[in-house]
Amino acid sequence: MAGDRKQMPKLDLERDSPKLSQSQLDYMKIIENQNLERVRKLVATRRNNIMVGSLLGLGVLGIYSYSIYSVKQEKFLDELE
Repeated sequence: MAGDRKQMPKLDLERDSPKLSQSQLDYMKIIENQNLERVRKLVATRRNNIMVGSLLGLGVLGIYSYSIYSVKQEKFLDELE
């Protein structure tokens, strides 16, 4: 079953801990900390992207609604007829 999947088998630290050396456990902790830092950066980037997208969308909607409002106020076309 593990041969046809592309993922490595999950590691149960309680069961497989005696099989691992201390350097392997230390390396796993280093990689885990690096992954957590990467996730923190991605979350911050995503939050910033959502804020910028929302502000741009609100700006576009504001310009559109102002344009519609100002065109409705124009009466010069009615005076020509």
